[in-house]
Amino acid sequence: MIGRARNGQFVADMEKVLEIYKLPYDPDFPVVCMDESPKQLIKETRGSIPMKPGSEKKIDYEYARCGMCNIFMANEPLRGKRFVQVTGTKTKKDWALFVRSIADEYYKEAKTINLVMDNLNTHQPGSLYEVFEPEEANRLVKRFNFIYTPKHGSWLNMAEIELNVLQGQCLNRRIDNIETVQKEVMAWQKYRNGLNASISWQFTAEDARIKLKRLYPSFQA
Repeated sequence: MIGRARNGQFVADMEKVLEIYKLPYDPDFPVVCMDESPKQLIKETRGSIPMKPGSEKKIDYEYARCGMCNIFMANEPLRGKRFVQVTGTKTKKDWALFVRSIADEYYKEAKTINLVMDNLNTHQPGSLYEVFEPEEANRLVKRFNFIYTPKHGSWLNMAEIELNVLQGQCLNRRIDNIETVQKEVMAWQKYRNGLNASISWQFTAEDARIKLKRLYPSFQA
């Protein structure tokens, strides 16, 4: 059960995210959602039985673990663009390098990037100072307006929606090496960006005050 103080912080963070989502499209101040997800690399230990007329493909339940990789997702919902990177590790450095890619490759012309993400301990400005020289870290921090979803509020991050689409359309099978994951993800990114598949977010702070009223702390005038 979330206590009153935590309720207050939850709804404050939630409403901040929802207000950002109401902003109209502006290439100078884009709203970008960022998330990441691990991917288990799995190798089949026995060959599968191919699909035949009247019979589905059969895959043996046994498998061998081949390590992990990590998938970073940056999604701009209003423009229908997403940018994905696959890394072998999930560290502060990996996040910092991805953030620099967002600033210097994907949105180099933007004045300020509104970056929505969860409050994972690696997703902090301090990580930039641990990876880059102070001048470079400060330059990157100034490019962003960091907006954090509340704890237990990952459903507010639209990048999570895109990660689910990626998993369902591209990675819902056994893959045993990071190179194949990278190749498949890049092909998916190109295809989906070509569709300009945007997200129309409809849930507002006004909706939250009605539908999620139980999460708001009580107060006395």
